[in-house]
Amino acid sequence: MTVEICVSPALYPFYADSNDKVVIVVDIFRASTTMCNALKNGAKSIIPVASIDEAQAYKQKGYLVGAERNVKRCDFADFGNSPLDYTPEKVKDQDIVFTTTNGTQAIEKAAGCDCLLIGAFSNIQKIADFCLSLKKDVIVLCAGWNNRFNIEDTLFGGALAELLSEKDYASSSDATTVALDMWKQAKPDIKKYIAKSEHIKRLEANGLLKDAAYCLELNTANIVPIYDKETKRLTIYN
Repeated sequence: MTVEICVSPALYPFYADSNDKVVIVVDIFRASTTMCNALKNGAKSIIPVASIDEAQAYKQKGYLVGAERNVKRCDFADFGNSPLDYTPEKVKDQDIVFTTTNGTQAIEKAAGCDCLLIGAFSNIQKIADFCLSLKKDVIVLCAGWNNRFNIEDTLFGGALAELLSEKDYASSSDATTVALDMWKQAKPDIKKYIAKSEHIKRLEANGLLKDAAYCLELNTANIVPIYDKETKRLTIYN
């Protein structure tokens, strides 16, 4: 079994042989972490949509909506993209429509695959265990930033590849090799390593370093969010 890392949604069409593979969409800062936290805190489902227009249409139908563009919460939305906003008292038993700058775009790219999961540092061990139980090849799809490479999502890819490589998985690409090397350098002090990233500077400029710190914590959401192609919703795999 192999683990590949697609470092940008723009490159995903070159991984079109994703049938019978597990695709893990990751957007560490902050969409995938936020979705994991919302589901962990009792949300019934997440309905990811790519566009603002779709999110507004759902809002008009009475849905709770989380919407963000370029780090900032959209003015019509109930939530932005902070994982800390999705508390149990706000989200329990709710279906939440969700759109973000990068993460939900990546989900749309991969929505046709056989098995789509949401990964974050907050659920990395559960994701690894799930992949090991399926015994299928894995593609980590990094949301990046506006289709460009970013550090934090690729670091997650390296961290997951390390966990899987301990149990019968092999690196199958240069991207995975680079991600593993990055993770080995970052592992002793993730916050220090990530401090040189572009996105941490965006978060800092908007007073969101508390979000960033939360997004780098390991195994705080012991769930596996899985996408259903029929309902177009994310729920917790049981």
